Amino acid sequence: MSEFVIQPHERPALEVAGSSGRFPVRRIYCVGRNYAEHAREMGDSGREAPFFFSKPADALLTIKDGETGNMAYPSQTSDLHHEVELVAALGSGGVNLTPAQAQQAIWGYAVGLDMTRRDLQGAAKAKGRPWEPGKAFEQSAPIGPLHPAAATGDLQKGAITLSVNGQERQKGDLSDMIWSVAESIAHLSTLFELKAGDLIFTGTPAGVGAVVAGDELVASIEGLGELKVRIAA
Repeated sequence: MSEFVIQPHERPALEVAGSSGRFPVRRIYCVGRNYAEHAREMGDSGREAPFFFSKPADALLTIKDGETGNMAYPSQTSDLHHEVELVAALGSGGVNLTPAQAQQAIWGYAVGLDMTRRDLQGAAKAKGRPWEPGKAFEQSAPIGPLHPAAATGDLQKGAITLSVNGQERQKGDLSDMIWSVAESIAHLSTLFELKAGDLIFTGTPAGVGAVVAGDELVASIEGLGELKVRIAA
């Protein structure tokens, strides 16, 4: 007999490319403003220390390879923005990691979207309040299949793009990151004890913008394929 007084929720998990295996997700961390041009478009400049925010694991919208996922347009916003990101998935963790140790902890990579209720985030910033209403809502983290690092190698460069209805909105290169993936993870490990199953959304290039119901988004990272999302009413 189960000891739980209510039925426990299913643990979120990612598809693994080319495999029937699944990757269980523990936590989601996100790096803010990690591309110089995006930092400038959001009003900042310079190589400040990386900062982080979180999304709940059940904010993931997992999308199978070759399929188009449907994301419901969220409530309480009229300014939903796209942010294409490289996602690193950890196969091990620790505290106070060096960048070399952080790189070794990466199990795989995926294409992800950090969807943002920009109007709610802006209002929270203006009042010094937490970002959760703008960042941590249901389906705010669409993500494609996870590709093992053993197959992709260390992704330190490569094109990262996003188009909406066939029109390119975001274009950059992974090498444009202010803080590399390994550096971001190493810094994060000074703040939290990282563990296997953690995901790190590593920041977005310039060109973020609004989407509306009916829009079709195609996010792409060299070596990882495409992530397709339709914004539903």
